[in-house]
Amino acid sequence: MTAAPTLAVTGSTGHLGGLVARQLADAGSPQRLLVRDPGRAPELEDAVLAVATYADPVGAKAALEGVKTLFMVSAAEAEDRLQQHCTFVDAAAAAGVQHIVYTSFFGAAADSTFTLGLDHFATEERIRASGMDFTFLRDNFYLDFLPLLAGADGVIRGPAGDGVMAAVARSDVARSTVTVLRDPALHVGRTYDLTGPEDLSLARAAERLTAGTGRTITFHNETLEEAYASRASYGAPRWQVDAWVSTYTAIAAGELAGSTSAVHELTGREPLGLAQFLAESHTI
Repeated sequence: MTAAPTLAVTGSTGHLGGLVARQLADAGSPQRLLVRDPGRAPELEDAVLAVATYADPVGAKAALEGVKTLFMVSAAEAEDRLQQHCTFVDAAAAAGVQHIVYTSFFGAAADSTFTLGLDHFATEERIRASGMDFTFLRDNFYLDFLPLLAGADGVIRGPAGDGVMAAVARSDVARSTVTVLRDPALHVGRTYDLTGPEDLSLARAAERLTAGTGRTITFHNETLEEAYASRASYGAPRWQVDAWVSTYTAIAAGELAGSTSAVHELTGREPLGLAQFLAESHTI
């Protein structure tokens, strides 16, 4: 019997993990796809399935036996996401995983304005303490999400002020990830801040979205009170609303500003800007 691949990939049924898994398959890299639902897993060359969830330490450890390098996509937003992450990291260490590559968030810190950035930083710290080698991919806000911020009336609302962000295309994050996973030893102990090529305010992004989509998009700078009130109708739990609102306040605080050369360093290609992303996506 052929041994299971020693590279494990999570999140292959989602957007980023799916891109990474497909690019690895195209490059001829065998991989073990860790999935919750085998029925949703992509059918890829040289890929085998292992069923596991982040919250199940026994199942996760079994699924990770024999894995040397693990690509860990951050879990879906949930109130207990950090606990899920810690359980999975501990299971990976117990299974003998040597190197974990984790998708974190730009500027993750113990005092991040973006509430979910706190979870990412705490996950990084758990990984550091585990004894495994690590590489952290700190993604900026996704360009892919920007068109979705505008409501039906074409208005992007949030307390971002004149703050800017160096938003990055998900495809550039995927290509950067594949570079790391194909030769992980070169990236041990590294943290990469993955950004697009420019800093954009939401007002400027609205202009680019208008030009690139043909839809009139504007930005309204809400107060904090307006931000919470305008989101109250969704009936979301407080932690979720805090996460939504703090996305904008993190921009206002300058915590998503500052483009880097990391994507070019890893892939040899310049990252996409918003105008180019819109021209290439044709999805709007």
